[in-house]
Amino acid sequence: MKLNVEKKDLLNVIARAQNIVEKRNTMPILVNVLLEAKGEGLRGFATDLEVSLTDEIPAGVKSPGKVAVNAKSLFEIIKELPEGKIELERKENNWLKITQNRAVFNIVGISPEEYPVFPTFTTQEFVKIEASILSEMIEKTIYSVSTDETRYHLNGVYLEVKSEKDLGTYRMVATDGHRLSLIDRKIPNAGSKSGGSQGVIIPRKGLHEVRKLLETVDGEVEVAIEGAQLVVRSQTTILMVRLIEGKYPNYQQLIPQNLKEHFLVQREALLSSLKRVSLLSNTKSKGVTFALNGGKMEITSNNPELGDAKEEIEIEYKGKEMKIGFNARYVLDVLQSMHDDIVRVELNDQLSPGLVRPNDDPSYTCVVMPMRI
Repeated sequence: MKLNVEKKDLLNVIARAQNIVEKRNTMPILVNVLLEAKGEGLRGFATDLEVSLTDEIPAGVKSPGKVAVNAKSLFEIIKELPEGKIELERKENNWLKITQNRAVFNIVGISPEEYPVFPTFTTQEFVKIEASILSEMIEKTIYSVSTDETRYHLNGVYLEVKSEKDLGTYRMVATDGHRLSLIDRKIPNAGSKSGGSQGVIIPRKGLHEVRKLLETVDGEVEVAIEGAQLVVRSQTTILMVRLIEGKYPNYQQLIPQNLKEHFLVQREALLSSLKRVSLLSNTKSKGVTFALNGGKMEITSNNPELGDAKEEIEIEYKGKEMKIGFNARYVLDVLQSMHDDIVRVELNDQLSPGLVRPNDDPSYTCVVMPMRI
């Protein structure tokens, strides 16, 4: 294998591969990236057996071939080289020689035959989605994913597609049992290709990688589900995520209906006040109390070891006097995922879940369980 390639192109591929390769050495082979020179391009492959990425860049291939080398070492070397052409050459014993002007590096590689078999797909049933919409849906749900490994079916975001002729509604839901976030977005031409409304669970790490990919895309990406994997494609970049097997709980039961009281509040005012008051909340439970009375809400926290805090903000509220406790971190996560000026909070009593949503966007719903106060 021998080729030359532009530094910026090679760096992009290796940087993406670096995010995916397995840092915890359960399988040492997974710290490597596989490079394959073929035709007029260089392909990079990286996998941790859950998330797999392949990308292709133009290259001047003098002789085809492949080699697997440590992704971090290769990234660190390429990053420090100046802009311009870089020559890569596979030597005996799978060493990779990297040459640019007077700089020469030789790094140890492994036989490409040892590299895990890379997943493939055959489906052509791709749905085009605006990268910004998919990115927003991930941002507004991923913080609610459970980190409890024993409840593995909650370790991802549930994606459900509802078809209506040529229009499909994409729904993402995440919950960890203490809070839930749900967002709906209508996707043109998704109805006929959705494969029914059978939902799938996308693991958290896979979604983080999808989001990183979306940040580099201006326009649309293509998405498909085939068997037990999600495929996201953008030009030459293909990301494949192994889905979580298992049944997602009936999330509809967790969403309270017909809540009697509600108030409107400036998102920024509530966000900054909560940040301050929660500084003196219980370090573990992060509990704060909302006391509603007329057009005012008093937010308080108390920690015997640190002290207490109290702050009053203006709200639009006409209901009965009420006190309710919440985990401040859960409410902050919700507020930070929104970009709207006014937030609507719906409540029943101090023992029932609270419902938070942007005042102008009923398709985004967050549920936060109360705390005993």
